[in-house]
Amino acid sequence: MKNKLKRTLQISTILSFAFLAIACNDNDEQPEPSQTEANLIIKLDVDPNQLRLGNTGNPSQVPEGNAAQDPNFNSISAHYLEFAPDAFTPLGEGEILYHAPETTAGGDNAIDFDESITIEPGEIFLSIPLKNINPGNYEWVRLSLSYQNLDAKVHYEGNPYEVTIAGFVGFNTYISSFRVKNENVEVNDDKLQGFFAFESLAGVSTGQVPPGGITVPNPIFETSPIPQGSCVVTGEFSNPLIISGNENEDITVVMSLSTNKSFEWEDLNSNGKWDIGGENSEPVVDMGLRGLIPKVE
Repeated sequence: MKNKLKRTLQISTILSFAFLAIACNDNDEQPEPSQTEANLIIKLDVDPNQLRLGNTGNPSQVPEGNAAQDPNFNSISAHYLEFAPDAFTPLGEGEILYHAPETTAGGDNAIDFDESITIEPGEIFLSIPLKNINPGNYEWVRLSLSYQNLDAKVHYEGNPYEVTIAGFVGFNTYISSFRVKNENVEVNDDKLQGFFAFESLAGVSTGQVPPGGITVPNPIFETSPIPQGSCVVTGEFSNPLIISGNENEDITVVMSLSTNKSFEWEDLNSNGKWDIGGENSEPVVDMGLRGLIPKVE
């Protein structure tokens, strides 16, 4: 009896040590929580209720003889993003965060549309590790828009319809092909700022905004101008964005772009409607976004 009890105790002791050893090994093998790096998150969004600005960054009304509407954006793309410390920083000498691929496939230097990032409004456009950004205080944003896909209202023979428009607002864009809504358009060439196509029930038509017709608001044009023909919209943070380089949480900045009557045409019959069809088609004169407010979430 004593031997049997002794043997039982020995077995229990061995099992206890084995359990402890396994538990210790399990604890040792558990990976340490991974440290995720902090990122600068950039979103692009649109707002028809934002102020409508002109090229100099001042409030702007639709000029007499023209009419305009708030388009409904389906997608958007940008070509360039820069943070500037102050209003005296020349374009290109701030913190360049993004520069989209370019190509000379069409002859001249141009944005490569095939390589562009296109998103729906409100989605994430970029995610950049904060450790890769130079520490500093940044007051201004320079954002170059390149493409927009939107729905607009038209009138044909007095009847209202909706059309989808694909507009290229960058300085110059090499386009192999693109989809407007359901239809594909083959180009295989460069297209200067203001080229667009619109799809209606009758198919796809193309057009061109006159040179210099795309509005590009720049409130600091006197101290930091932008080149003619670019689409670098400039906006100011409500408070300077401070990047220390020691962040352990993401910083999200929403680039809120004004679509307040951003789609504009020559109103030949003064009825305030965009009339198309035949000799009475009213030409598009502007589709530039009407201001930028960078908002830190």
